[in-house]
Amino acid sequence: MTISSTPEGVSVTPRHLDFDVSADLKTDWHSNDAFRTAFFNALSLQFPEGEQQFIDAVRHYRDRIGDPKLQAEIRGFIGQEGLHGREHRAYNEALKARGYDIDAIDARFHRHVAWVGRLPASRRLAGTCGAEHYTAVLANALLSHPEWMAGATPAMQALWRWHAIEETEHKAVAFDVYRHCIGDERLRRIVFLYVTYNFFKFTFLNTCSLLKADGKLWSLKTWLGGLNFLWGRPGIIRRCLPDFLAYLRKGFHPWQQDNRELLRHQLGALSPGSMRDGVAR
Repeated sequence: MTISSTPEGVSVTPRHLDFDVSADLKTDWHSNDAFRTAFFNALSLQFPEGEQQFIDAVRHYRDRIGDPKLQAEIRGFIGQEGLHGREHRAYNEALKARGYDIDAIDARFHRHVAWVGRLPASRRLAGTCGAEHYTAVLANALLSHPEWMAGATPAMQALWRWHAIEETEHKAVAFDVYRHCIGDERLRRIVFLYVTYNFFKFTFLNTCSLLKADGKLWSLKTWLGGLNFLWGRPGIIRRCLPDFLAYLRKGFHPWQQDNRELLRHQLGALSPGSMRDGVAR
């Protein structure tokens, strides 16, 4: 029985690209803009622990999957998320060199992750599906609108492109596991509301913590520019809202947004010479 919905031509393949962004992270690497830089750095701070939580949630159910294709994709998902966690741990460690109290920010998120870890496995997998939807929608948006990262340094553009490509490739893996092993549509949608609250809460708190360290927390100019970036022009959150909310539709599935052609185009931008296969454990 085939459970996997990942379409023909999409491979959930772990890749390792060699990034050196430590020098970039000492600067306002996105357009020399404090808010844009802090916003993306705030996202990165959630990834290492968050992605380990995703791995654990999917791994809990993989023995119940009889579909060899989905089993292979679960291994690829674990490999990709493991490499993302490793890369963003190095990213976040490099932020300390700028004087940020990353340990204090991490402690705040760690308490949340510890609480999530005590939830029933079905809730954790539902939460993983919801969080993966947010990363998939943002990934699709960044790949579809490269101008949104046009002011970033080349190394940071490459890192975020790599992450976005792999988030797109595996966007339905946890969802397919959930649909097969649990399949509770009401639970899926209710948990998504909690995920939504926490996603925006921690992104906002992290952004504020970073801006405070930069001495920009109470800068009206910084916040007006940031609100324009998120909600005005280009308005990256505003333009993602319909896709975010699509998750609440009855019968929703991640591959209803078929962006295979976009993936193929963006894969050509990765440098084959710096790529090594990742291995899932």
